[in-house]
Amino acid sequence: MTNLVLSNVQKTYGQTDVIHGIDLDIKSGEFCVFVGPSGCGKSTLLRMISGLESISGGEVKIDGEVVNHVPAAQRGLAMVFQSYALYPHMSVRKNLSFGLENLNTPKDEIARRVNEAARMLQIEPYLDRRPGQLSGGQRQRVAIGRAVVREPKIFLFDEPLSNLDAELRVNMRREIGNLHRRLGNTMIYVTHDQVEAMTMADKIAVLRAGKVEQFGTPLELFNRPDNRFVAGFIGSPSMNFVDGRIEEGGIALESGAHISMPPRSGAGVGEAVELGFRPRDIFLDEKGALKLTVTEVEQLGSESYVFGQLADGKTLTIHQAGQTTVRIGDQVRAALKSEGLYLFRKDNGLACY
Repeated sequence: MTNLVLSNVQKTYGQTDVIHGIDLDIKSGEFCVFVGPSGCGKSTLLRMISGLESISGGEVKIDGEVVNHVPAAQRGLAMVFQSYALYPHMSVRKNLSFGLENLNTPKDEIARRVNEAARMLQIEPYLDRRPGQLSGGQRQRVAIGRAVVREPKIFLFDEPLSNLDAELRVNMRREIGNLHRRLGNTMIYVTHDQVEAMTMADKIAVLRAGKVEQFGTPLELFNRPDNRFVAGFIGSPSMNFVDGRIEEGGIALESGAHISMPPRSGAGVGEAVELGFRPRDIFLDEKGALKLTVTEVEQLGSESYVFGQLADGKTLTIHQAGQTTVRIGDQVRAALKSEGLYLFRKDNGLACY
């Protein structure tokens, strides 16, 4: 069992700073997900942890030992890449055993590890096939198996499911989660998909422009985001935001509506704010304060999504259980659930609670 600590970790390319002093403490056995939009630095940070990328400043500690200058092969980590990176001319068995053979691992130990990994990942029938004879999901299992046989201190996953179709991604998410529960190793997983992050993680680090915006459990980030960026990134569909200004007794929206809500710390009367609410916390109500023109309707059978435009041009997403009779072009009213309202300062995006 292994813990990982990042202390003021930085990465610079020439005069360009891409990782800006990141501090993280990932406990032994945790499944930690780095999530954020493309270009936020999550894969770069993972490669710095692995030793594939040099560290410009700060420290990476594995079990209390600084590993900044320890070669990747000696850090005791195993990485699974977005591309399967399998040897096409080798059988699955050979792909799994090749790294161990290079380390002069005894043959009986190699056989034990390969057979155990194949059983765990349900790839035993494919051991004598080559990667070209496998489906995408099977190849990804082999790539994961190649990491498992090394019995690493920490598993590193760099968007391993990006090349799979939607249904297979869901299945592989479950398989990786089951693998974590069986092995108990520390795992770090990079993705831009916040649904993957929410469903798999013990802890999530939300990154933007080389900085950690918030670090916590999935529900901590969902229920109490630190700022507008985290609130908008975590949750599917995304949170709705409308512009307004604080006045006595609530918020005056730019669309002309008034939303009643008690005062929040961090913002006073007259200040510009953004009011946030998730699609589940807005509902159609003929007495509601919000007037919308329906621009789109998605009927999913067991649930529906109604998209409506306010007078100021903002589009809102409304989630409804079951089916709806609303049609494109309808003029509707909507109300907000008071317990589902979030407030963010317009100047810096910080949440007001």
